[in-house]
Amino acid sequence: MNHVCLMGRLTRDPETRYTQGGLCVARYALAIDRPGKDKATDFINCVAFGKAGEFAEKYLHKGEKIAVEGRIQTGSYEKDGKKTYTFDVVVNAHHFCDGKGEKAKPDDGFVNIPEGVTDEELPFN
Repeated sequence: MNHVCLMGRLTRDPETRYTQGGLCVARYALAIDRPGKDKATDFINCVAFGKAGEFAEKYLHKGEKIAVEGRIQTGSYEKDGKKTYTFDVVVNAHHFCDGKGEKAKPDDGFVNIPEGVTDEELPFN
C-alpha cells in the first residue's frame, strides 16, 4: 500500500501550470518539523493534479498549516550527464489545520474552510 498523510506549513505559494489538455498541476513544498531534541525540519515536495491542483491554486498560501493525503512517487531524470532522483507526494486531498490568522484548537475535530467554498469545490467530501 502506498498511502501517506503529512501535516506541515507551506514554504511558498503553490506554483501552478496547465497542461495542453487543461489539467491543472500545482507544486509546493511542506515544511514538517521532526519530533525530538534535534529540532530538524524536513521539506517535502508535493504535487496536486486536476481538482486538487485547482483547489491548491485558489486557496493555499505560504505559511498555512495543512494536512495532505496522497501517495509517494519517485522518479529520475538526466541533465548534463548527471542523473537526479526525485521524490514527490502526489496529493489526493488537502485539509486546513488552522484558521486565517489564528491557530486551530488541536483537539476540536473541525477543519476550517475558507468563505465562499461550495461543497462541489471540496476535494475531501
